[in-house]
Amino acid sequence: MTAPDPLLQVLRGSPTADEVAALAAVLALVARRPPAAPAQAGRAVSAARWERAASRPRPGRA
Repeated sequence: MTAPDPLLQVLRGSPTADEVAALAAVLALVARRPPAAPAQAGRAVSAARWERAASRPRPGRA
């Protein structure tokens, strides 16, 4: 049986055990975070508001 590929590989430098542990903790937190909501939904509403505001007549302008 062969060993599995490492999950993390340091290509340059010599990180301390504390630095590797901190990086592993951050990666674990990011991996557990729920996926973000699609950003396009908010943009569509904002774009529609902008179009309505741009089409309104303004004082002093024809």
